[in-house]
Amino acid sequence: MTSSVPPVRARRRTALAALLCAGLVTALTACGEDPDEGTNGVGKLDATEIEKRTQRAADSADAVRLAGTLVSKGGTYKLDMQLKGDGGTGSVVSKDSTFELLRIGDALYLKADSGFWSHEEKPGTDGGAGGAAADKLQNKYVKVPQDDPTYKQLRGFTDKKTLLDGILTLHGTLNKGDRQTVGATRTVQIMGGKGEGGLLDVALEGKEYPLRFARGGGGGTVTLSDWGKNFPLEAPAQVDTVDYGKQLPRTAS
Repeated sequence: MTSSVPPVRARRRTALAALLCAGLVTALTACGEDPDEGTNGVGKLDATEIEKRTQRAADSADAVRLAGTLVSKGGTYKLDMQLKGDGGTGSVVSKDSTFELLRIGDALYLKADSGFWSHEEKPGTDGGAGGAAADKLQNKYVKVPQDDPTYKQLRGFTDKKTLLDGILTLHGTLNKGDRQTVGATRTVQIMGGKGEGGLLDVALEGKEYPLRFARGGGGGTVTLSDWGKNFPLEAPAQVDTVDYGKQLPRTAS
């Protein structure tokens, strides 16, 4: 004599088995989700390799825009610069003054407010331009002589390689951090020395460009955008240019 499972009970067992299987498949699928799906793949690399890849990407780009705040021994500077291989343009704001820089090849132009030009190193000295001269010079372009002590320092703000090498440097043992976003772009973070050596957000979409850098020790944060986006560089009109006539203030930057 053979026994059989009642049809209703059999259907219930079949439904339960199907439900368990479906749940198991869902769980396995969730556990197997790839956080790097649809990305450029750098998130799978270790921190050292990510740093190498993002530095190569930055070096190969024709242009970039850099904006943010840098803190150094000389003070705090707010930058908004567009940079490319043969020059750059933008503004620098410090505690005491605001000035704009424009470089085309080796020709460097400076446009500053009266606070910049009237600066004096010591009371009673001729370190500044004086009130009348400062009024004449403010908001006019001055071509900085290449033998002027401030030329190299000011040029550094307009030099893509110099500026990027100076700020995109992580110190100490590299570690990979969290996934974040800069604007609408997903990033992976790498950091040096447990975060004290700087924190860099690297794009997970498109080219592996650096998109944001926080310097260690409260040294400021800058964002990097418009990678590879060209922009015009044109010498200022003669009517907008004046001759300073002597050495620029040494505390210009």
